[in-house]
Amino acid sequence: MNHARAERQALCDLFDRLGPDVPTLCEGWTAFDLAAHLVLRERRLDALPGIALAPLASHTVAVQRSLKAEHGFAGLVRLVRSGPGGLYRLVPGLDAAVNTLEFFVHHEDLRRAQPGWEPRELSGDLEALIWRRLSKMAWLMLRRAPVAVVMRGPGGAVARGGRRGGPAVRLSGPPSELLLFCFGRQAHARVEAIGEERAVALLRSARLGV
Repeated sequence: MNHARAERQALCDLFDRLGPDVPTLCEGWTAFDLAAHLVLRERRLDALPGIALAPLASHTVAVQRSLKAEHGFAGLVRLVRSGPGGLYRLVPGLDAAVNTLEFFVHHEDLRRAQPGWEPRELSGDLEALIWRRLSKMAWLMLRRAPVAVVMRGPGGAVARGGRRGGPAVRLSGPPSELLLFCFGRQAHARVEAIGEERAVALLRSARLGV
């Protein structure tokens, strides 16, 4: 089982254990909303653009609501668990290429919105994979950062993003925590941020992510 499928199954186990009404780190979303989102992005390509493009968001919201009404929480979780669906099932390698980070982040969105959470101890293989992907995507995820960002990864590797010039903030921590920070979960990512106090504060409150 690859990491994308392992995270998918672990997230579905957590859905089943916590139920539909618990909060997530996705603003305004419960577990029910998150399950509907995951089904939508794999099985309703017509609604995908509205995830990122505000003018099309109303259609995406309507489809997400219709999925909740049609399938219910348990049905949506079964669909997620049975995946990958849609193109992710048809195109070899697409699930592992795209869904590893997607399901890891959303798994943590659910975990870390609950009281008493602690970071998981991940395998070295998964941490290494996350760093490889993160180091390539840093420029995109940090494009709205108001300061320069330097991240230090395994073995002294460095990834950079954010504004060129001016004050820089140096981030350190496991690749998984750096990924969550760069995905806009700064308040729930266990990273060390070193730099001018104002620069660190600006970065921690910035709208980051893809």
